Amino acid sequence: MIRIGILGAAGYTGGELIRLLLNHPEADIVFANSESNAGNPVSDVHEGLIGDTHLVFSSETPFDQIDVVFFCFGHGKSEAYLKEHTIPGHVKIIDLAQDFRIAADTHDFVYGLPEIHHSLIAQASHVANPGCFATCIQLGLLPLAKAGLLYHDISVNAITGSTGAGQKPGPTTHFSWRNNNMSVYKVFNHQHLHEICQSINELTPAGTPFVTNPLISEGATNPDSYTIDFIPYRGDFTRGIFCTEVVRFDGEEGCPTNPTGEQLASLYKAFYQDAVFTHYSDKALDLKQVVNTNKALIHVDKFSNKAVITSIIDNLLKGAVGQAVQNMNIMFGLPEQSGLQLKASAF
Repeated sequence: MIRIGILGAAGYTGGELIRLLLNHPEADIVFANSESNAGNPVSDVHEGLIGDTHLVFSSETPFDQIDVVFFCFGHGKSEAYLKEHTIPGHVKIIDLAQDFRIAADTHDFVYGLPEIHHSLIAQASHVANPGCFATCIQLGLLPLAKAGLLYHDISVNAITGSTGAGQKPGPTTHFSWRNNNMSVYKVFNHQHLHEICQSINELTPAGTPFVTNPLISEGATNPDSYTIDFIPYRGDFTRGIFCTEVVRFDGEEGCPTNPTGEQLASLYKAFYQDAVFTHYSDKALDLKQVVNTNKALIHVDKFSNKAVITSIIDNLLKGAVGQAVQNMNIMFGLPEQSGLQLKASAF
């Protein structure tokens, strides 16, 4: 059994993680830490777990009794926690915040996108779990990056459910505001763009790099780079991300720089042929196909010299704790689907 600790266990991601691990055949939750809820039953906060567990939130963190710890903190808190606390070297860390997603000499965290980093994750002690938007957008673009077919700015629109904003109430998460409503935020400047560009540049053959929008980050255009022009939307549903990406090609359709729709479908199927949870669909997608699952589905429509890629995930699962458990399975040599054989409902 894998002995597990959870930090920040009272939020949405903590609750979803506990739900998955309670049904994982090789998982034993040793502690679920929450300072503000210490001593209270987990099911008092995560009421969907009533009858499933007698686990109690703990203020203690007995790291000597566990094999892996999940950081379910808000962004910026993981790095601060590691500066203030010592975690034994034998304990693996899976961080769900953005603190260590960008490669740097100052840390040894591996970027935990299994579709491109499976072997690195298998050898890692520390994994930075990708962001939800980043996961959905990257999975739609990486096959094209690997094939050297991204050589223009890319337009991306993606809408996310209200759980993407976390459990703490706020003006844009209140039901009466969110219901039957829609809005944009962080236009061209979403924090996940950094990790998306990092992965695209990693896979792209040598050439012009993708950067975060230079109009935002540098104050001027940069003719020697491309951008991902990302507009995020707040949706009036609870969970899921629905993303569309517009990619432009050059030349006559059917030439190497402008593949046909059939060629693109074959490219995606080949790229994800060994992926356990990411699949190409020949049919148009709808969000309910992935909600409450760890799946990512992708579909491509071709129009002359443009392709519209649709990619969908559940933001709390493949976009967060589902992928984190997937990474745990890889780190401990288990089948990737262990504890993650979740089925979507058509209704």
